[in-house]
Amino acid sequence: MTDIENTSEPHADVRGLPARAAALQLLTTALSRRAGLEEGLNLPGMTALEPRDRAFARALVMATLRWLRPIDTVLQSRLKKTPPDAIVHVLRLGAVQLLVLKTPAHAAVGATVDLAAAQSGGHVFKGLVNAVLRGLIREPPVLEAPSPPDWLQARWQIAYGHDAADAMAAMIGEEPATDLTLKSGGDAADLAGPLEAEVLTGGSLRVGLKGEVSGWPGFAEGRWWIQDASAAIPARLLAMQPGETALDLCAAPGGKTMQLAATGARVTALDRSAGRMKRISENLARAGLEAEVLVGDAADWRDNRTFDAVLLDAPCSATGTYRRHPDVLWVASPQDIPRLASVQTRLLASVARRVKPGGRLVYCVCSLEMEEGEGQVATFLSRTPDFTLDPIQPGEGGAPEASLRADGTLRILPHHRAGGTDGFYIARMRRAGQA
Repeated sequence: MTDIENTSEPHADVRGLPARAAALQLLTTALSRRAGLEEGLNLPGMTALEPRDRAFARALVMATLRWLRPIDTVLQSRLKKTPPDAIVHVLRLGAVQLLVLKTPAHAAVGATVDLAAAQSGGHVFKGLVNAVLRGLIREPPVLEAPSPPDWLQARWQIAYGHDAADAMAAMIGEEPATDLTLKSGGDAADLAGPLEAEVLTGGSLRVGLKGEVSGWPGFAEGRWWIQDASAAIPARLLAMQPGETALDLCAAPGGKTMQLAATGARVTALDRSAGRMKRISENLARAGLEAEVLVGDAADWRDNRTFDAVLLDAPCSATGTYRRHPDVLWVASPQDIPRLASVQTRLLASVARRVKPGGRLVYCVCSLEMEEGEGQVATFLSRTPDFTLDPIQPGEGGAPEASLRADGTLRILPHHRAGGTDGFYIARMRRAGQA
């Protein structure tokens, strides 16, 4: 998942078919596989649109993903037989326009019927789509509140209690604001006004502006980058000093690399995705920052160097990012969690040797699943006796007060910050010996 892309969603009324056709392609891709939403945003159908149409298509799909469960409940009550998947997606997009985005009825119905007809064999479903959507206009239903799949809700209830699980579910339908990390902490006061932003604990800015970020104050000068407030905490907890060495593993999309480089540390960033590492290099250049950017698998990286500090933001189920990436709710599965936990265990075992004696290691995941957070660190410490927890202090790094656990690790839940934040688990450890 990415944390340096704009998440604003202008709710424009775009009457043309191309925007809705692109939205259908994006929704289909988003629900088909992990990272499908990010992939779909770069497909030709989206990139070829004018900015206004592209913004509408994206907003339509994001609203559909957030409200998918209540929308499906409404549609199922009006369908005697489930049509092909493409028509189901078309109906979802049409229903969301009417019931969530409040698109004018004539535009929503007409364009959605045309979209159905444009699908292979779709002409036979034009009447069905027209009838269902017009029925929603005649008798508007009261939508249930958005909610996650039952298996996720049950896991969250067991792990955090019913009240916390309900609070997290209540945030699914909310469009999150855009958070920025500043290259220099001293810029917060200067930029807060022009960006219509709130300064958060830790120094992140929560921006009120919408639209293309490239036009926002400070973008061209590289004074900030987009990064959720929770995602900015792990790098701060390393407390890097100028000249120290830092290794950022699984570094894409690059916000943490940029944070580390901004401290004056000598940073090496490693990730297996060549395309995403290219983007990191571009963002570093925009901000006037330097880092060694390498492509490789963190578990099998053939390099004998050790570092003062290592940051491992491990591959995970990413269930904590559902506010910005609601597709994760529908493409994640219970089987993902033990599979990814195995990857995390292997990575932690591999990176331990890359920490200098006396050095520090921060492990984090943007997952709400305890097997990927608390369980991983407990297993690692039991198997690696020369590492111990280095307890995080209250408020350190800008962490919400409610997220601090008794052992000095962080379990950030999305409702721990007013207005929401990504869910994270973060642990800081130190290797025995002297630096």
